[in-house]
Amino acid sequence: MTRKADRSHPARRRSRQAPHARHARHAGGAGPRPPRSKLLTLAKLLGALRQARRAGRIIVFTNGVFDLLHPGHVKLLARARGMGDLLVVAVNSDASVRRLKGPDRPFVSQRDRALMLASLEAVDYVVGFTQDTPLTLIERIQPDLLVKGGDWKSGAIVGKDLVESRGGRVVRVPVLEGFSTTKIARSVRARRQV
Repeated sequence: MTRKADRSHPARRRSRQAPHARHARHAGGAGPRPPRSKLLTLAKLLGALRQARRAGRIIVFTNGVFDLLHPGHVKLLARARGMGDLLVVAVNSDASVRRLKGPDRPFVSQRDRALMLASLEAVDYVVGFTQDTPLTLIERIQPDLLVKGGDWKSGAIVGKDLVESRGGRVVRVPVLEGFSTTKIARSVRARRQV
C-alpha cells in the first residue's frame, strides 16, 4: 500500500473537529439522542453506516459482554469514540455469554446491557449478536477501526486480519487496572459468604 493511499483511508485520517463538535454534528445539534434510538437491528445499522460512509465518517467498532458495566468499560468506550466519528458497540447475546462464560452468566440480560451501553454519550449504535465471536458482524459492518482492551493479545483479536486487509486499523486500549467483571463478581461472591 502506498503512503498516499494509506492516508486517504478513513481510518488513517483524523477528523479536524474536536470530539464534542463531532458528537454535536452527529446529534444534529439537538442534544443527546434517546438511548433506545441507538439500539438497532443489523439491517438498520448497515443502512445508517452506509450514509455515514458516504459522508466520509470514520466508523469505530468494539464488542464484548459488558455484563457488569464498570469504569474500565466506560474508559475504553470513550477512548474508542475519540478515535473516529461514530462508535458501534456489539453485545453478546445471553446464550453466547453462557457458552463463553458459564451457566451463571450473564448477570444482566442482553436487553439491559445494550440499554446501559446506549445510555453512554460515547456510544452511537448498539447491536446484538448471537455467535460466540463478532466475525460475521465485522465482515458486514467493515469498520475503519477495531478497538479492544489491552488485555487482548493482538493475534487473538477476532476480525483483526479482515479490518487490516481493508486498510483499517486495530487498536488495543490500555485497561484500567483493578476493574474487570470477573474480579467484581468474585468480590461480591466473597462478601456474600462472610
